Amino acid sequence: MPETIYTIPINEAFDKTEESETPSCPFCELYEMLENNALEAVMGAAMMEPDIRIETNRLGFCRNHFNRIYEKGNRLGLALILESHIAEVNEKVFKKPLFDSKGEKSEKAIESISESCYLCNKIAYSLTKMFSNTIYIWETDEDFRRKFKNQRCFCLPHYRKLLQYGRNDLDKKQFAEFFEVAKGIEKKYIESLGEDVSWFCKKFDYRYDNEPWGTAKDSVPRALDFLSGGKTEK
Repeated sequence: MPETIYTIPINEAFDKTEESETPSCPFCELYEMLENNALEAVMGAAMMEPDIRIETNRLGFCRNHFNRIYEKGNRLGLALILESHIAEVNEKVFKKPLFDSKGEKSEKAIESISESCYLCNKIAYSLTKMFSNTIYIWETDEDFRRKFKNQRCFCLPHYRKLLQYGRNDLDKKQFAEFFEVAKGIEKKYIESLGEDVSWFCKKFDYRYDNEPWGTAKDSVPRALDFLSGGKTEK
């Protein structure tokens, strides 16, 4: 059975992208929601919960999420997180006896810390539930299937995930139908996107000065979003 905590935001995200003037990926909308929620939680009351502090001390944050936390403006909250995280890094890398004349054990200890992120892990876990539940409600909810078919695009990274979860969770016949719909959405969008980017390039040729932009004016940020996921400032 799907988890309602995940199916409600899925429907809301698909509603939003179906009605939006600009094509966008519903899973990028979901990612943004999950990221904002996780940021608010880690800088709120959860920051002082012992089990969460143990995890943030152990995993730390990637540079992107350190930046996002810093932008929230709670300098004291971030400093408290940094205080205990730095103490743990010091303990693991410099105080713990690492008997290795070549420094390889120290290097591995640093790697395990610097390549982990508490928020990335938390968001990734929730996003897997979003994909799994999307496939379930595609399979069981006719209204959602219509909503899915009306989407104008999925970014390539999330399209890949859709195919992965669809292949794992649907039988062969159901996946064949699902794949045809998803592929049709992507094929139509990438062809129109390619035309828009080409027209964007031509508009820098004086011979096309008086020609209308059409839908090409925001094609560069839309192409970045489609190829890599996320939202580029327009």
